[in-house]
Amino acid sequence: MTTSAHFPAADAGVRPLRIVIADDHRLVLGALQQTLEDDSGFEVAGVTSSSSEVLGLVASAQPDIVLLDIHMPRPDGLECLDRIRAEHPDVKVVLISAGADAQEIQNALRRGAAGYLVKSINPADIPAALRQVHEGTAYYAVAGTSGDDELPGAEFARRQGLTPRELEMLVAVVGGHSNRAIAEELWVTEQTVKFHLGNVYRKLGVANRAAAVQAAMQAGIRPVPPAGDAESAAA
Repeated sequence: MTTSAHFPAADAGVRPLRIVIADDHRLVLGALQQTLEDDSGFEVAGVTSSSSEVLGLVASAQPDIVLLDIHMPRPDGLECLDRIRAEHPDVKVVLISAGADAQEIQNALRRGAAGYLVKSINPADIPAALRQVHEGTAYYAVAGTSGDDELPGAEFARRQGLTPRELEMLVAVVGGHSNRAIAEELWVTEQTVKFHLGNVYRKLGVANRAAAVQAAMQAGIRPVPPAGDAESAAA
């Protein structure tokens, strides 16, 4: 099953990113499609629930990014990834999965995946993750936690407009983690950490890391000892 849709860009003269979505779970497929259709910076160029249709859809739709379920029936996501990379090297492929197995992630990255999303990601974070992937600032767009209520400071985050991923970064900073340690823990690049922390500083109305830590601690977020790396890194 394939469908196509076309939507205007958010700003005149700015071309929306063309996205193809492939997932054999219809509810997930529909949710991803709706999330991106609601953002005028994206154009859903096609969707399919059949892995056998992926290559033909990519060839006809000419997307910028393919969102591809890694566990589709044969050919599975990794096989599709290999063929897309071989036949359409300029198309970025972001794999999506219900889990975050480290070995699976590393295998996907080695085979040329531009990103990796866990299906528990907050839908609000998906557009930003895909933009980062398209710009080359993130090689692994990992999902945040399954819910921001699991993190300290969830109510503070809601008041400040922080996403679960931004809160996760802030909690790590309060705990003394360096940018490098955060990047390694969350499977993102240091540039992606800086990107998120920049958003955190802007939303908190502060200028730097120290002021963000102070604001967080005043809100009741307490430091957690870092897991090894105590290096300090300014964002």
